[in-house]
Amino acid sequence: MGWELRLLCDGMLGRLTRWLRMLGYDTKYLKVLDDELIEVAEREHRILLTRDLMLYKRARAHGVRAFLVKGENEAEKLADLAKNLNIKLDIDPSRSRCPKCNSEIKSVRKEDIINKIPEMTARFHEEFWICKGCGQIYWRGSHWKRIMKTLIEAKRLAKE
Repeated sequence: MGWELRLLCDGMLGRLTRWLRMLGYDTKYLKVLDDELIEVAEREHRILLTRDLMLYKRARAHGVRAFLVKGENEAEKLADLAKNLNIKLDIDPSRSRCPKCNSEIKSVRKEDIINKIPEMTARFHEEFWICKGCGQIYWRGSHWKRIMKTLIEAKRLAKE
């Protein structure tokens, strides 16, 4: 398993969905009834990720690939996925997906988006990416340290 994983997160895993997308995984997020989650996972050949034991058991009984996510925080959940599904815990912008809409992102020149970003951001950053779907613009801002701290912790836990 690897980058080709197609995932489906249930309504309890919204934050984890965003992380998986940043890590480059095609991850759908749905807040729907269990039956619909199972149908979508089966139809789209996705692995259903859930913290709901009953949903997990029902999905498995229907022959759907499912994984019961464990962990109290995002680092623990990511470590669990890294150990069991071989999720890679590195952000590579050339593989990352939009955390908001799951579309691919691409590198964009600062000159092309200068009027769409804050002045201070333009002053201090040179690398930017834009979502091919929703147009959201990304850069490695002040949040980047927190992202890296979480990934470092997840890697440490995955080795245990």
